[in-house]
Amino acid sequence: MRIGTQELLIVLAIVVIVFGPTQLPKLTKMFGKSIKSFREGVNEAEDDSKDSKVSETKAAEDEKKD
Repeated sequence: MRIGTQELLIVLAIVVIVFGPTQLPKLTKMFGKSIKSFREGVNEAEDDSKDSKVSETKAAEDEKKD
C-alpha cells in the first residue's frame, strides 16, 4: 500500500488547517529531530548487536583453542 500524491496533499491540507501555518516550522523541526534520534538509536542498537556477536565469537574461538 503506497501513499499517492493526492493523499499526501490532503493530509498536508488537514495539518495546515489544524495547526496553522505559523506552527508548521516548529512541527517539522520537532519531527526531524525525532526521526534523527530514532535513527541514531537504531544504529546504536545494531552496533551493540554486532559487537556482542563478535565478542561471543572470539570467546568461542578461545574456548576451542584451550
